[in-house]
Amino acid sequence: MIDPNIFLMVIPFLVAVVFHEVSHGYVAYKLGDNTAKFAGRLTLNPIAHIDPLGTIILPAVLIIAHSPILFGWAKPVPVNFFNLRNPKRDSAIVAAAGPITNILLAIAFAVIYRIALFLPNGFITQPVVLTCLYGVQLNLIFAFFNLIPILPLDGGRILASLLPPKWAYSFSRLEPYGMYIVIALLFLGIFDFIYTFFVLPLSTILLS
Repeated sequence: MIDPNIFLMVIPFLVAVVFHEVSHGYVAYKLGDNTAKFAGRLTLNPIAHIDPLGTIILPAVLIIAHSPILFGWAKPVPVNFFNLRNPKRDSAIVAAAGPITNILLAIAFAVIYRIALFLPNGFITQPVVLTCLYGVQLNLIFAFFNLIPILPLDGGRILASLLPPKWAYSFSRLEPYGMYIVIALLFLGIFDFIYTFFVLPLSTILLS
């Protein structure tokens, strides 16, 4: 039987993935690239960001499999880095916007969690508290997972912008194989590493 509490992950999951992608597009727009705006992706409407595999199928499989955590992704917001006013510098800023947004969201969920603890114990208090707990952890997971320095993840974009041009070009040639490398790292335990050394300590600090 599926634990009904896992459905409380849905709202913070959607918030995490949608705000992550919108932040990329919004920052790119402010730095000179209109691609996301013209594509209608500067919206918080989840429908505009749904990726069938990452937003629906994978989370549903995790729920059915009684996974203790919900994970997935939204459809990437299109960004034309050549339209940015300073492509090398601004591409790092655009990439960093997603993880920074998730960290800020984790802090926001932690604040709501602390407020909810002072509310009278009622039928709405426990769901709010659990939703905020999930919100903190999910957003930290998204932040630090995306900071893995492998293209096409945000960490890879940031690293590419910091490397000398020749090294950046060689590094960028690995992008077609990036997701295969990420999948291999997942099998090797990178998720557990991120959770143990980043998510768990930071979530403990935010919620204590």
